[in-house]
Amino acid sequence: MQIDGRDSSRYETFTRRTLVLGGAQAAAFVVLAGRMYYLQVLKSDEYRMLAEENRINVRLLAPLRGRIVDRYGSVLASNRQNYRAVLVAEQTPDIAETLDKLSRIVAITPFDRKKIMRDLARSPRFMPVTVAEDLTWEQFAQVNFNEPDLAGVQPDVGETRYYPYAMELAHVVGYVGPVSDKEMDAADDEQPLLKLPGFRIGKSGIEKTYDQELRGVAGATHVEVNAYGRVIRELSKDQGKPGSEIVLTLDMEIQKFACDRLKEESASAVVMDIHNGDILSFVSTPAFDPNEFNMGLSQDQWKMLVDNPYKPLTNKALAGLYPPGSTFKTITAIAALEAGIDPNHTVGCNGKYALGNHLFHCWKKEGHGAMNMHDGIKHSCDVYFYDVAKRIGIDAISKVASRFGLGETYDLEIPGEKKGIVPTRDWKRATTGVSWQQGETLITGIGQGFLLTTPLQLAVMASRLANGGYAVKPRLTRAIGGQLVQVPEAPRMDVDPEHLKIVQGGMNGVSNEPGGTAYRARIAEVGMELAGKTGSAQVRRISMAERDSGVRKNDTLEWRLRDHALFICFAPVAEPKYAMALVIEHGGSGSGAAAPAARDIMLEVQKRNMAKPQAYVPRRDVEEA
Repeated sequence: MQIDGRDSSRYETFTRRTLVLGGAQAAAFVVLAGRMYYLQVLKSDEYRMLAEENRINVRLLAPLRGRIVDRYGSVLASNRQNYRAVLVAEQTPDIAETLDKLSRIVAITPFDRKKIMRDLARSPRFMPVTVAEDLTWEQFAQVNFNEPDLAGVQPDVGETRYYPYAMELAHVVGYVGPVSDKEMDAADDEQPLLKLPGFRIGKSGIEKTYDQELRGVAGATHVEVNAYGRVIRELSKDQGKPGSEIVLTLDMEIQKFACDRLKEESASAVVMDIHNGDILSFVSTPAFDPNEFNMGLSQDQWKMLVDNPYKPLTNKALAGLYPPGSTFKTITAIAALEAGIDPNHTVGCNGKYALGNHLFHCWKKEGHGAMNMHDGIKHSCDVYFYDVAKRIGIDAISKVASRFGLGETYDLEIPGEKKGIVPTRDWKRATTGVSWQQGETLITGIGQGFLLTTPLQLAVMASRLANGGYAVKPRLTRAIGGQLVQVPEAPRMDVDPEHLKIVQGGMNGVSNEPGGTAYRARIAEVGMELAGKTGSAQVRRISMAERDSGVRKNDTLEWRLRDHALFICFAPVAEPKYAMALVIEHGGSGSGAAAPAARDIMLEVQKRNMAKPQAYVPRRDVEEA
């Protein structure tokens, strides 16, 4: 059969279309085959790895926090088991009902419940969230027993920080706490540990200062997960590296003794080695329990701490600011000697000192009679020091005060250190816009007026008076991660050793000569005698009418109006090794309140030294062991 022209044209068109379609199919096949070859052969390793990453998750494990120990190895902060209950939201049909049931076993306050709901909202529903922790064994056992009735609740055992000497070391060691929203927002991608549920960081004290060293290196667990991210099984685990051990200079036995001696007072005390600056005791009373801060305070607990007039949250040894009172007369004496005043220069004290039309009073109303420098220190005669302060001026006094460590911070390993005030002419004009008055020089000479110091500064001052004039600085850290912290040699101060001997002799008279203001609080044991200086700092103004009728005694005043009681000292007198500063807020008098407490503590320090306890050998970090 012949194909006519029209059919021939249709056939040719069909053939061309068939060829084009076939060619396109062939081209598509080639492209697909090439793509499959590219994906399955050339890129197979890469996509196999991506598939594994989807199937296997790497999850961080919080490392064990490093220990904190004292100079003899007593553990000051460690870790203990934390019995807790966690809740998986997707496993409970009614979270509120489950929490109600759990609250019959463990206390869950409205504040706790609010926090739990917030944490659950932030976490995936399959992730466990801590709902109760620090459970007793009995509570933990009840959670285990009632687990079938507590939908979504699982018993769990973790680690938490523990402070065996809670009240004694709250202001030194500090505490850890949960990561706040602000801290979380400030954290960079290189700190993924902060995002772990329940992770805690240093909030105060040594825990805060050495938080990075104490944290350690995170571990990891490799788990197989399904498409929803739910764990199917654990494949491997790396526990990470524990945090470094921090060794402090403290002697815990001395710390406990000092805390026990001062526990009824609002007080602070610092004991130092006068040669290397090691702080053996650093006390602020009353204190608080850092274990409670670790687990979280209730609103009532927080309010009790804030409203306490004894200020347990304040580290008084570091941040308490007090007029040094008569303890400062040792500095005025050094300034007087450097200004050329003869130590035998005599001033007659009848109880008053006139400057123009104004009278400045001695603490002893009837006066002390004729006083030279030794007697002025021994009897703490205000009139004697009014006289020499007027002669030498405020500039000379301020320069010596600064040289002996007042008005200075030492970068101590605890946050919150206060600088205090050593007033000068320029300081007053810049601060108040008013010129310096000569009467202000007189009251500065006896440690009152604008002058403000911390107990730590007073301990440094006493150390420099006792060690022959070396600018020793305090420290609290002895070793980090097994490495001893090197102590630079204290530089020699620009002070005449003979001037120091005169002042040291006056301090010896305070404690060991009849008539000295602290003679009744002396150490009687031969070879352990201390030399000291009492101080009483006024916190209220005494009117002329009250002076005429008789100044009211401290024990007749309400507590907040009583004088602060201060005492500085060093021991033993023959060969000084330790110095101490002690302040009792509103304690009344340095001789009656502060000196006896300081005597007891300093005696214990020397007895402890005679016992020669075995020094602790710091543990090196795991990688260096």
